[in-house]
Amino acid sequence: MQSGMRPKFLNLFTIGLKMSITAKASILHRISGFLLFLSIPFILFILHLSLTSPDFYTTAYSIGSSWVMKVVYILLIAAFMYHMCSGVRFLFLDIDKGTSIKTAKMTARVVIALSLILTAVLGVLIW
Repeated sequence: MQSGMRPKFLNLFTIGLKMSITAKASILHRISGFLLFLSIPFILFILHLSLTSPDFYTTAYSIGSSWVMKVVYILLIAAFMYHMCSGVRFLFLDIDKGTSIKTAKMTARVVIALSLILTAVLGVLIW
């Protein structure tokens, strides 16, 4: 590093507030995909546990029906709903539909609102 150059401090919270809704939607899509990817081993473990024997099924059912796990389910449902809605939006962007700035901002807002509505509906159903 040269003696006159100092590293810049990038405050991510300040940068995040200045980002457009489309950038936030893209970042949320990546975060939701990462969360879903990380949840796969745990979901498979619980499924394996429940299919091993009736005793393990009873244990898995009692753990899975607790309020803490219901909150985890709602978070996973939110991640899945957002990732699915945003994925459809990105498929349309891939075929050059909705690429204007005005339309892209509007579809980003629609994706966020639709995923919240779907999460609320499914969250009420599992609670």
